[in-house]
Amino acid sequence: MIDPEIAAHLRRHAKLGPLLDQHTLKLRPDHGGDVYFGLLRSITYQQLSGKAASTIFGRFLDVFPDGYPHPDRLLDLSEADLRAVGMSRSKAGYLHNVAEFWLEHKLIDQDWDELNDQEILTLLTQIKGVGQWTVEMVLMFVLKRPDLLPVDDLVVRRNLITLFDLHHLKGKALIAAMIEAAEPWRPYRSYASRYLWEMG
Repeated sequence: MIDPEIAAHLRRHAKLGPLLDQHTLKLRPDHGGDVYFGLLRSITYQQLSGKAASTIFGRFLDVFPDGYPHPDRLLDLSEADLRAVGMSRSKAGYLHNVAEFWLEHKLIDQDWDELNDQEILTLLTQIKGVGQWTVEMVLMFVLKRPDLLPVDDLVVRRNLITLFDLHHLKGKALIAAMIEAAEPWRPYRSYASRYLWEMG
């Protein structure tokens, strides 16, 4: 259930208002605000169906005695170990990259509330295999940050283009137009984006 204040703000916008009546936002796991775990899960789920990814991620977690992929224990696993549970070679490398980064930057007890969205994006996109979209998803769903507009997301982009009739634009002009069109949705663009996903 969306907060009434947020719903009231979004309903004021003619293009978005009808979506709130047509769709209900799905609950998404927040992993207790665990950014590290959220990144590992996001990497696993990339380019796979939800069912296949869920099976692989479950097998991955089962490798660890307490079901949690602590960075040091994850780094003890070889690429072959990770391939054995269904990870691709590239994903095995990316998971190791996240674990190494967490230890190197001492992020295990990081208070993410101390950092704004852009600071977190800048920090975590340094990890090879972790792109802007992945961090935006973690910001939106794990940290519940309210004002993300993931313009690189294919569904968000397609539905913004449809809603605001931006089919004639390409490249940087299109990105600028999408950001401008969504500007009135601040400071709740994360919620607006979720309604765009619900359009299908």
